[in-house]
Amino acid sequence: MSDNLPPQDLDLSFLYEIADGSDEFIVDSIGMFLTQTPELLDAITNAINAQDWATAASASHKLKPNLGFFGMPQSQAAIQEVEIMCKGGAPNPSEVKAKFAEVKSVVNTNLVALERIKQEKEANL
Repeated sequence: MSDNLPPQDLDLSFLYEIADGSDEFIVDSIGMFLTQTPELLDAITNAINAQDWATAASASHKLKPNLGFFGMPQSQAAIQEVEIMCKGGAPNPSEVKAKFAEVKSVVNTNLVALERIKQEKEANL
């Protein structure tokens, strides 16, 4: 893994701030992220494998704000790099795959952590 991405890039302080003590808001927000993010990761993976750069760029663009909202700034910056590479139209496929693999690994680790947090919060409802 690149030195640019920590093994876990997750800061939920913004989510907790806007939740204002509402575990239900946190559970619902994390639930949406847990639904949307794997779908977007799969779409990016499939597009990169098919060398469909427009779709890879579009799905990366959609994933970016989600990563920012959930306090993953390094992952957000890295997925922006993937988006920019794909927007160029004819990137080096191995370079795009390598950069995306880094992002996907960190995000998948965070999905596990978010699922645990969601379960803990649901137990309090």
